[in-house]
Amino acid sequence: MINKYQKLIKSLHQKKFRSSENLFLVEGGKSILELFSAENNFNKISIQALFYTEHFAQENQELLPLFQKQVAHSELVTQTILHSVGTLQTNENAIAVAKMPANFPLKVENEMVLALADIRDPGNLGTIIRIADWYGIRKLICSETTTDFYSPKVIAASMGSFLRVKPFYCDLAQYLAMQTDMGIYGAFLKGKNIYEQKFEQRGIIVIGNESNGIPDDLVGYIPNKITIPRFGEAESLNAGIATAIICDNWRRGA
Repeated sequence: MINKYQKLIKSLHQKKFRSSENLFLVEGGKSILELFSAENNFNKISIQALFYTEHFAQENQELLPLFQKQVAHSELVTQTILHSVGTLQTNENAIAVAKMPANFPLKVENEMVLALADIRDPGNLGTIIRIADWYGIRKLICSETTTDFYSPKVIAASMGSFLRVKPFYCDLAQYLAMQTDMGIYGAFLKGKNIYEQKFEQRGIIVIGNESNGIPDDLVGYIPNKITIPRFGEAESLNAGIATAIICDNWRRGA
């Protein structure tokens, strides 16, 4: 592997370099195949470079030449090299360097979107991206303190769903304050039983921090406070699980 790319890939493990280079990493065979698929790459994320193993080349003999035409640089490397520069414990397939989309404002059209308030755990964010994709939600409005959508751990946990869900990072309080013509719902420990809540088709579902819930500065912008009733003794639900339950109940009434 060319030395400049080894340094670049390692640097993209860190947010400050992802931001300065406007690049991020996609690792593993499944995500790479979806990245190069026009049908799956809903967000039209472009690819700058591809590094692949002999195993990946053999498994994708017909597709590889098409992939190579889409990138400025492609290179056959060993699995040892992939492991040394990547973030996955095991990767026998490939790493791609992809262009990070611009952080454009996202409007709520005739749809439901998710707003994430201070979601810090990369695994939770990746899971929420997958859940959004599963339920047909295409937009995430993220607080500035929510972890980086393009972190390698988030991308890996999303299992390819990052290609079909768009993020917008902003001052979440200001964003919610401007949304006066739609239903805004938030997950709280005390609120209306979610099984009795009727959801509008157009609106925002706010998911709070894993430990502290929805921050106090957002509470006043959420008129519809909902709760998932507890039948046992657990203190709280994982943010990803709570998101899935809320999205499922929204879809049931859609």
